[in-house]
Amino acid sequence: MQRKIIHIDMDAFYASVEQLDFPELRGKPIAVGGAENRGVVSAASYEARKFGVRSAMSGVMAKKNCPQLIFMPPRFERYKEVSRQIRAIFLEYTDLVEPLSLDEAFLDVTENKMGNPSATLIAQEIRYKIFKTTKLTASAGISVNKFLAKVASDYNKPNGQKTINPEEIESFLEDLEVKRFFGVGKVTADKMYQLGIFTGRDLKSKTREYLIEHFGKSGQHYYDIVRGNDFSVVSPDRAVKSVGTERTFDENLTSEIFILERLEFITADLEQRLKRYGVSGKTLTLKIKYSDFTQQTRSTTLAYFVSEKSLLLDVAQELLYQERLKDSVRLIGLSMSNLNSEQKKAVAVQLRFNF
Repeated sequence: MQRKIIHIDMDAFYASVEQLDFPELRGKPIAVGGAENRGVVSAASYEARKFGVRSAMSGVMAKKNCPQLIFMPPRFERYKEVSRQIRAIFLEYTDLVEPLSLDEAFLDVTENKMGNPSATLIAQEIRYKIFKTTKLTASAGISVNKFLAKVASDYNKPNGQKTINPEEIESFLEDLEVKRFFGVGKVTADKMYQLGIFTGRDLKSKTREYLIEHFGKSGQHYYDIVRGNDFSVVSPDRAVKSVGTERTFDENLTSEIFILERLEFITADLEQRLKRYGVSGKTLTLKIKYSDFTQQTRSTTLAYFVSEKSLLLDVAQELLYQERLKDSVRLIGLSMSNLNSEQKKAVAVQLRFNF
């Protein structure tokens, strides 16, 4: 049976909740998280995005891009409250709901509670109900698998939706810029450009062996998705086993001093993510990607669960100094695993992102 999958993505969720609760912020550029002199941006309103402000950007850079930017501290309990309202709407249509974060989820509506054969109409109804209930807008993508639905939901943002019908899949993917493929970040897109790969058609022309040679294990993934192949199922009980964040730098870094400065922003973001999911962990892993695209990981397991920035930063610095850097660095990432989910069954709902 051909599946009918919907991906719902709230529009600038955190920032939109702040503008909803504080009318004086509406129409103004705001950033949630961080602060002007410290921390990182967790979310930016569309007014701020016009100035180049985006999530994971340092507060200093965000303020430089947009001097009139207004910083708001995150209120995760409020965001979770709204998420519960949204998820209740999803469950009116199907029990097959897989949350990805507080502001997005996949829904399998192949067989749905409304008996509606049109996934497009279901998506329209859900977006209408979300707005009626919360006064917030959402975008949606509809297609035959999760990958295509995810790509489609970003196509007509904000407050829009797109359906990729089965007969349109091949031409849609061939014409799509590779930077718009879900899972292809800026670094990978730049590497594809260097190889003469600019569109799905270019990507599709490469053999499986060629893609694996240049992109490692990800090469198989790119080979599949450009052909519209994604057989992963919508899993309501998916549990988080690790929480992580990473940064690709505008310029390669050669000094540990400069890396330490960036590491502070990364640990602050990791702390926010851990608190958002209500978990702590014992195993911290530092990921380093060099200018030649080779990668190192360094891990340590603590005797206790941690989630506070100060402790995370101390451990991350120890991992950084564990051995000398072998080349200039283009990406640094931190992830926390060995989470306390087994010890804290009460957070099971949070670990499924409490959408």
